[in-house]
Amino acid sequence: MAALIEIERLTKRFGAFTAVDDVSFSVDRGEVVGFLGPNGAGKSTTMKMLAGFVTPSAGTARICGKDVVDDPVAAKRSLGYLPEGAPTYPEMTVTAFLRFVARIRGYRGGEAADRVTAAMELTQLQGVRLQPIETLSKGFKRRVGLAQSLLHDPPVLVLDEPTDGLDPNQKHEVRELIRRMAPDKAILISTHILEEVDAVCTRAIIIAHGKVLADSPPSALAKPGKSLEQVFRDLTARPAEAA
Repeated sequence: MAALIEIERLTKRFGAFTAVDDVSFSVDRGEVVGFLGPNGAGKSTTMKMLAGFVTPSAGTARICGKDVVDDPVAAKRSLGYLPEGAPTYPEMTVTAFLRFVARIRGYRGGEAADRVTAAMELTQLQGVRLQPIETLSKGFKRRVGLAQSLLHDPPVLVLDEPTDGLDPNQKHEVRELIRRMAPDKAILISTHILEEVDAVCTRAIIIAHGKVLADSPPSALAKPGKSLEQVFRDLTARPAEAA
């Protein structure tokens, strides 16, 4: 059976600058893959190409077998995407925004209402459901973004810094949610928090200068006498030509 996420030789150039350079990996159902790298490594650009927001310069990306360039609507039906910054409509209430997302996803009537309620329960938004999004804290805004990505119960989740702005308790809740969902989904998480990788990820991919430098279970990346954090620093500190 094909992996739910397939990335083959994906490349993105902006003029003379190569942001993503010949990246390949796949994610199967039941895997939670941590996508790690310093700022400017190419993480968000890779995720934007996978989600269909940026067109690759070369290579292919598929979600549930659907090419994100050749068959974008079918690919996006199977995708829940939490982008960097999680843009919303700030003047809308939480409930109104999620109802809007439900309509965009093709849900109507009772099914739409059930989807909105379930997404709010998963992300614990009931207490702020009637507040305009612009009045919420950064952590609650992040949870609204996470709720819209989960609303249609997709088999693939691509989450860019899902716990950014959350307090320690909220981070724990989101990590527990990811663990509960993991058996039925392929999940790709961009993060700079190495403890998050240890907590929820079955694999870790380290990228720097647009290239994949490592792809292993977190426990296999750590070497005798070196923590995952030390290995990460050693790999990503190399100059671009060495990477």
